[in-house]
Amino acid sequence: MPDVSSLLRMAETRCRDNDARFTPIRRRVFEMISEHASGLKAYELLDLLSSEHASARPPTVYRALDFLLEQGLVHRIESLNAYVACPCPDHARGFQLMICRHCGLVEEIHDHAIMQQLESSATDRGFTIERQTIELSGLCQRCQSVDTAATSH
Repeated sequence: MPDVSSLLRMAETRCRDNDARFTPIRRRVFEMISEHASGLKAYELLDLLSSEHASARPPTVYRALDFLLEQGLVHRIESLNAYVACPCPDHARGFQLMICRHCGLVEEIHDHAIMQQLESSATDRGFTIERQTIELSGLCQRCQSVDTAATSH
């Protein structure tokens, strides 16, 4: 996962290229999400934001999240109702998320064969995919090592 400053530069470039306003609030919400590899829920964002901006309210956060989703800068983790930064917004439609159930790490992968298989199956059934969410829950490599070490003692 790229560092926060790289993600911010990428987001600024994407917004500029799309003629989209990357306002200070939108930027700060994106920055907060980028700082948490396990994602943040909307109300966690609100708590963080309200400590910096007393006027921050739920609509402020939800509008910023809607913008970031539209721009492909974040993904919504459906199973956790949380948001995570997208390191490659050009692939915003064809991705899968691996979520560690122990440490919460979220990693984005791009298995194009899975996407093609799903699109083919949908097309065969006369269905048009508008949005897809594939979330894989398990243990990341680091947590597997810790788990293995703990059980071997």
